[in-house]
This record gives sequence, structure tokens and C-alpha cells, in this order.
Amino acid sequence: MNLSRYIRHYMKNPLVLGTFLLTASGVLSRIIGFFYRIFLSHTIGAEGIGIYQLIFPLLALCSSFTTAGIQTAISKFVAEVSDDKNESRKRCYLAAGLLLSLSLSFLCAFYLYTQADFLAYHVIHEYRTAPLLRILAYSLPFGAIHSCISGYYYGLKKAMIPSVSQLIEQIVRVASVYVIYRVQMQEQIPVTPAIAVWGIVCGEISSSLFSAAAVRFSKLRLCDFKNALPKIGRLSVPLTGNRVVLNLFTSIEAILIPLKLKEAGLSTSAALSMFGVLTGMALPLILFPTSITNSLAVMLLPAVSEASAHGERDRIKKAVSKSITYCMLFGFACTAFFFFGGNFLGMWLFQNEMSGNFIMQLGFICPFLYLTSTLAAILNGLGRTVQTFCYNLVSICIRLLFALFAIPAFGIKGYLWGLLASQIILSVCLTFSLREYLK
Repeated sequence: MNLSRYIRHYMKNPLVLGTFLLTASGVLSRIIGFFYRIFLSHTIGAEGIGIYQLIFPLLALCSSFTTAGIQTAISKFVAEVSDDKNESRKRCYLAAGLLLSLSLSFLCAFYLYTQADFLAYHVIHEYRTAPLLRILAYSLPFGAIHSCISGYYYGLKKAMIPSVSQLIEQIVRVASVYVIYRVQMQEQIPVTPAIAVWGIVCGEISSSLFSAAAVRFSKLRLCDFKNALPKIGRLSVPLTGNRVVLNLFTSIEAILIPLKLKEAGLSTSAALSMFGVLTGMALPLILFPTSITNSLAVMLLPAVSEASAHGERDRIKKAVSKSITYCMLFGFACTAFFFFGGNFLGMWLFQNEMSGNFIMQLGFICPFLYLTSTLAAILNGLGRTVQTFCYNLVSICIRLLFALFAIPAFGIKGYLWGLLASQIILSVCLTFSLREYLK
């Protein structure tokens, strides 16, 4: 009886409930994603996954330009409206964010579609990604709608709609890819990585339609719209700029890895296969526990923003200390799990010995990887976005240096060392910047 009361008490806390809902949907989505990755590994192979993974840096770059900063701005301003009855003001922020995000997403989609050949040949250096980029362009406007509405609900500390939409997106993505695969097999059409990109498009369409139906656009009013639009713009511009720069460097990193592996002596096929195993098999497994820490980070940003606006310093100190303690303990437990079970997981899930070796080695970044996401969210919630940007930029530059100079000399191990070094330095910098809340 006491346990049930204890659970009910904590579930009344929007931060706890929101984190729980996002974690539950994230875990379910990633479980589905694991079976999906296994399916893709057997369907398009390691090289196909490598080609497929090459487009993700560009997707991240487009998303950062069209949605990332705007979603954060919507979440922050909605959270700062303390009057629960002032619904129209909150919805004005959503409307303003949607207008900006959709405008940018249509421009970005047009560029991606028309310049796919140029990007594939001269930027990615893999001509087989051109048709994938054209398909990917269709997903951007729908992703903008989904992202903005999710930001609105995060600001309200109501995570149910984003949680369900995330789950719907993953289910529809996997189901649509399987249907396309079955049709192509029956029609004897060669299966290519394009089926996975069509899955992204179908998933974004479904999640955006669900989110739009939930928020009921008919209730949106234009009151104070002229005031809301500049506020969203002023905050989202530096945030978007930060994300674009960071994802630009990440894109360069992803393109460099296969190129430098070829410099180390691997063939094009072997380099793409190794890149596919690392980024499409091993890393998703290492990132699986971040469904918990990322959910916490998403809910922490508006909560810390609200606490900072009301001068509740003790509440922020509590968030910082608990984040460090729990993330480190959780991270070390995951490190042990991946180190001792990496080889088994690689063979059992992917029938790939190389993935098992990567899982074992990547497990050492877990404590620092899980910690940085939560501390960065707290720092952003305090309005110190420039600091977060600088620290992340330093982290990416470290990985780039290892990719440039360590991979040709030591192979893929050189890059793995860079991943570990960058995460350690990033976690130390973030912790140091929040030292005033650790006293």
C-alpha cells in the first residue's frame, strides 16, 4: 500500500511522469528498431547499411536547420507562461514556430531534391546516395510539424502526445519497409537501401498527422502573433546556428570515416561495410539506454527553464546533483554489460563478429555519453546555449582530428579512441560549467 502511494506521489510530478512516458515509448521504439536493424542487416547487408547511414548526417543537418532550434524555443516560451488559463498565448508560440519551421523545411526539401546528384557526388562521395536524398526530401515538412508540436507539449510538461507519436512513427516506419520489401520480392525487384528511406518518409507522415490531430489546429488563434513570432525567431536563430554548425561538423566526420578507412588500405566495399557495422549495428545498441537519459534531458530543459525564471536555485541544484549521480551509475552498469556481453550480442543480433568487437570497445563511453545529454539540457534550460555549443564543438573537433590522423595510422580503433576522448572532455566541461550548483 505504501509502495503504491509512493508511486502515485511521484507520478504526479510532471517531470517524473514525462520522463517515464518518453522512456517507455523510447524503449519500445528502440526494441522495434533493433528487430528493424536485424532485418535490414539481412536484407540490404552491411554495405547497404553503410550507404544508408551516409545520408543521416545530411538529414541531421536539415533537421537542425528547420526544426531543432525552433522546437527548443517553443518548449521554452510555452513553459515560461505560468498562467495555465492563458492557452491562447501558448498556442501563439506554437503557430509562430510552425510558420518558421515549415517555411524553412520547404526550402530545404527543394534544395535537397534538386541538388541530390551534386551532394551525392561531391559532398558524400558516394553516387548511390543520390536517389536516397531525393526520397528523404519528402520527409522534411512532415518532420517540421511533428517536431514543433512535440516542443509545444514538452513545454506544457505533457509528454503523452510526443511519446505516442514517437511510437507511431517507429511502427509505421518498420511496417511500411516490410510491406515494400514483400512487394519487391514478389515483383522480383532488387532490394536497395531506398526501402529504408521510404520508411522514414512514411513514419514522419504518420507521426505528423497524429500530432496535428491531437493539437487541434482549429483552436489556434492569432492573438499576439506579431509578438510571438519575433521572440521565437530571436531565440531559435542562435540555437539553430549552433545545431547547424555542430551537424555540419558531424556530417564531415561521417563522410571522412569511410574515406580514411580506404586510406588505411580497405576497399570501398570493405570501408562502407565497416562504417555500416559501426554506425548501423554497434552504435545503435550502445545508444539504446539513452532512451532513458534523453527522455530525462527533454523534460529537464523546460523544468530548469521554469525554475530559473522563478529563481528556484535549490530546484536546479537538485536536478544537477541527481543527474550526475544517476547517469554515472547507470553508465558504469551499461559499460560492464556491453564489455562482458558485447561479443554475444553482436553474433546473436546481427550474426556479425565485427559488431561484437565494436560493442565491447564502445561500451567505455557510456558513463560520459549518458551524462552529457542531461547536463547539456540543464545548461540550455539556464539559457547558456553558447557554452553548450562551444563544448560540443570542441568535442566534435576532437573526433575529427582522430578521424583525420588516427584512422589512417591505426584503422577504426583510432576513431574509437577519439570517441572516448571527446566524451570524457565534454562531460568534464559541462560539469565544470555547472559547478556553482554542486556546492
